[in-house]
Amino acid sequence: MATRHLLADLAARAADAGFGLLEIESVGGVDAARRVAAGVPFDLVFLAADALERLAAAGHVDAASVTPIAVSQVAVAVPGAGSIDGPAFADAAGVREALRAATRIGFSTGPSGTALRALIEEWGLSAEIGDRLVQARAGVPVAQLLADGEVDLGFQQLSELAGQPGIRILGTLPRDCAIDTVFAGAVTTDSRAARGLLAFFGGRAAASVVRAHSFDPPA
Repeated sequence: MATRHLLADLAARAADAGFGLLEIESVGGVDAARRVAAGVPFDLVFLAADALERLAAAGHVDAASVTPIAVSQVAVAVPGAGSIDGPAFADAAGVREALRAATRIGFSTGPSGTALRALIEEWGLSAEIGDRLVQARAGVPVAQLLADGEVDLGFQQLSELAGQPGIRILGTLPRDCAIDTVFAGAVTTDSRAARGLLAFFGGRAAASVVRAHSFDPPA
């Protein structure tokens, strides 16, 4: 779901470039992986890179076709309005202090939420702030939790927070505790179509579209 708007714009750009129309169905990552593993027919699959690696290992997608599309950074937000470019805090110590000071802390499902909980465990803060962690319900973005006053500090991928009403984006996590998710695409083992389209999505011609959606192009 984090890439649904990006993929829609990339598909439109690819169609303009002569690749034909791509029909995209966006669902949660866990559900997408489950459906591919169950043999539901698709030509292309777009997921976090580690999820595609697991599908490739099980023989459901072609490992050689896995192509990075975009890199998503986790950002920090509070209720309010506006945004700040750059890191939200100078270093990991600032993030830890913000976590300790927060009354309710919102985080998402998926890889970014898992990584945040791992950081909290690594920092030894689980016992101190564990009862203040609020995981977003299915279909509810962290931005909505912030705007509705359910949490006063939120962590989610920048691409999901950007442009949402009622929140102030403080910036991305500093590099010494950054959480980055690489989203990639792959061709399913039952398909021989769409390899050129996938290369277009991961190529230089698509970089401006990737940046416009608050992702970074792959290195």
